Amino acid sequence: MTCKYATYIKWVNVAVDYTVLNVALIAVYFTKDLHTTLQSGSEFFRLNILLLNLFWFYSSQIVKLYDNTLKRDAIPTIEATISCLILYLIILSALKMLFPMFSILGGQIYYFFLLFALLILISKAFFLLLRRSKRRLWIDYEKIIIVGAGPQGLGLHDYIAENPQLGYKVEGVFDDSLPVEANSLKDNVFKGPLSSCLDFAITNGIREIYCALPNRELDKIKVLMQEADKNIIRFRLVPEVEGIFNKSTILELYGHIPILIPRQEPLDNKANELLKRVFDILFSSLVVIFLLSWVIPLIGLIIKIDSKGPVFFKQLRSGRNNKPFYCLKFRSMTVNADSDSKQACKGDARITKVGAFLRKNSLDELPQFINVLMGDMSVVGPRPHMLKHTQDYSLLINNFMVRHFLTPGITGWAQVHGYRGETKETTAMSKRVEADLWYLENWSLFLDVKIIFLTVWQAVRGNENAY
Repeated sequence: MTCKYATYIKWVNVAVDYTVLNVALIAVYFTKDLHTTLQSGSEFFRLNILLLNLFWFYSSQIVKLYDNTLKRDAIPTIEATISCLILYLIILSALKMLFPMFSILGGQIYYFFLLFALLILISKAFFLLLRRSKRRLWIDYEKIIIVGAGPQGLGLHDYIAENPQLGYKVEGVFDDSLPVEANSLKDNVFKGPLSSCLDFAITNGIREIYCALPNRELDKIKVLMQEADKNIIRFRLVPEVEGIFNKSTILELYGHIPILIPRQEPLDNKANELLKRVFDILFSSLVVIFLLSWVIPLIGLIIKIDSKGPVFFKQLRSGRNNKPFYCLKFRSMTVNADSDSKQACKGDARITKVGAFLRKNSLDELPQFINVLMGDMSVVGPRPHMLKHTQDYSLLINNFMVRHFLTPGITGWAQVHGYRGETKETTAMSKRVEADLWYLENWSLFLDVKIIFLTVWQAVRGNENAY
């Protein structure tokens, strides 16, 4: 459902954000040190102001900050804002390092960013509070009726009731038979059979009808549509897709042909994919330079002293689009013939003393940051499985192969929720797959940062499933 105020509220948000950005600019520009520079190079600083605004425009477009302004929940709104701020900071920092001639705000660039970030987060919080408030002075509620008290009709009624910021109020629900589920309708909103809906609409000044009748009632739908047109009442059809798709279904139009997409995939957007890849390269580069550069020689020496065999363990695993790749780990087991078919289990005799410590603290996974730099893995994503397990579980679990739409990760949403380690039962793997699919549908840069933080915290605290 599209709110008739959506575009208006979107542009109010845009105007407020750019006002906040330029207020932060002015505040930093007129510090004592910069005022003299501003007077001596005003043209250059005007260029800087233009660039700073253009960079925010670019960042907000990539993360779709201003999409679904009224329908997006509070937490996703804040996540999108923080993701946009992170991308904005990356762009500013990169430009400052690569092109010193565009020394935006000089050494004050980070003071500007902190002030801007603080102001925009406050403005977003104020907007969300105002949106939640019952006193929405900018909204003139549009009265509507719903025809059809089945699952679609009741679902639409509940959605409108729970999201008053959309600007709609359901005045009545009509159906020839009242299902048991409709008893939950409040305020006596059920008004009677279909035959009375048009008279009710005309009498009460209703200008929109939402028809949620099942497909088998096509004749009634056509008659109702014609009568609505005759009485200058807008007619909206709610398609019957219950039981086929879930709540994240997306509708796209190819010409006049509607296409229903069963799930949203933020990373199917090339801009988001690029953003995630840039983050992966920057983060893994820092890990490789400042951590692995000395950890690999140290752990490698300890592994060699502890047992015979190579320092690294390479195993073919299922990657994106089920393309196999060699996943790197510190060797934590004695060299054995079952490594490509048998999962590690608690008390596994194959695990060495050093390997037990590495696995307990997730240190054996550190070489996978090299996989990230090579493009085979991401820092965050579904954990890759050995080829045999992919083949076996794809036959047992619905949607198992869907997780391979994503690049596999060192850690993931499933792992920080305890779904890691050995999977003795199919139900355990089903939970892992369910978590991976949730991540696929809800990805954001902020979510990746959150998962990384939780992974580090669990590594410090210890995890009972790590063995």
